[in-house]
Amino acid sequence: MKIAVLDGFLVNPGDISWEPIAGQGEFVLYESTEPQELTDHIGNAEAVFVNRCNIDAAAMDACPDLRFINTFATGFNMIDIAAAKERGIAVCNVPAYSTHAVAQMAAALLLQIACNTALFDHYVKTCGWVETADRALTAIPHMELAGKTIGIIGLGDIGGNMARIAQALGMQVLAYRRHPDAALENEHLHFVSLEELYAGSDVISIHCPLNDESRGMIGEAAIARMRDGAILINTARGAILDDAAVVRALNSGKLYAVGSDVFMPEPCGKDHPLATHPRCVATPHVGWAPRETRERVIRYCAENLAAWRAGKPQNLVV
Repeated sequence: MKIAVLDGFLVNPGDISWEPIAGQGEFVLYESTEPQELTDHIGNAEAVFVNRCNIDAAAMDACPDLRFINTFATGFNMIDIAAAKERGIAVCNVPAYSTHAVAQMAAALLLQIACNTALFDHYVKTCGWVETADRALTAIPHMELAGKTIGIIGLGDIGGNMARIAQALGMQVLAYRRHPDAALENEHLHFVSLEELYAGSDVISIHCPLNDESRGMIGEAAIARMRDGAILINTARGAILDDAAVVRALNSGKLYAVGSDVFMPEPCGKDHPLATHPRCVATPHVGWAPRETRERVIRYCAENLAAWRAGKPQNLVV
């Protein structure tokens, strides 16, 4: 069996072994694949692994040996699922590989906003502490999170982990999802409507998928319902935010700060109005990517391929 990895650098820049996948056949690794290179790189491979390469019906038709596609991610929007189904091509994903890591990043963004550790570090290293010792306590704003309320939009695996972190910090949790589970409620976590979440939260953390319903959902109307001075955390997808509305809210003080690991578009440059805003803590979509999670992705992908080859496919999208 010929196996091709089309954009391997995004998940493995060289610090992890490919052997779990490579050991299952004739292995070809491409660090990246441009659109015009796609069909050449797939070639006569039966199995391909992708991160961000778009594989559409035309590419499938140009590569008739292709029988199996696996994404190095939970998302699979880069694959034409309907076309794959019509052609009998199996498509698998990797669920729940980074649930702890992404929640950890969301918490890190929140803690940086609350504690301002980066600014305090700079303050000490530049001798600000020595020069203004009497004012050190108030030189940089910081806050206590205990007793505050966090609203979590999307209480799935990642949102659930974020809820547990927030509760460990002494926060109350309001949660919204399409199908609330009463068994998850306790004295510190309650399911509410989206409107109640906006109105009742000091912090709002987004953990829902991007779809037609969620695209641009954090816009003028949603922000108007929020508490004055709310903090917004986004580790889901950049397009869930209406950037222009969020920037206006930051400028007016309606929002105290934003912490985001995701933007639209990505990568974003120095002219991106939200990423470069002084009240936005920005990271370059790396919440999913600690070495431990990337090792897990490769291992799970290898297991998906082995299961499919054995006639017992798992994690099938189609």
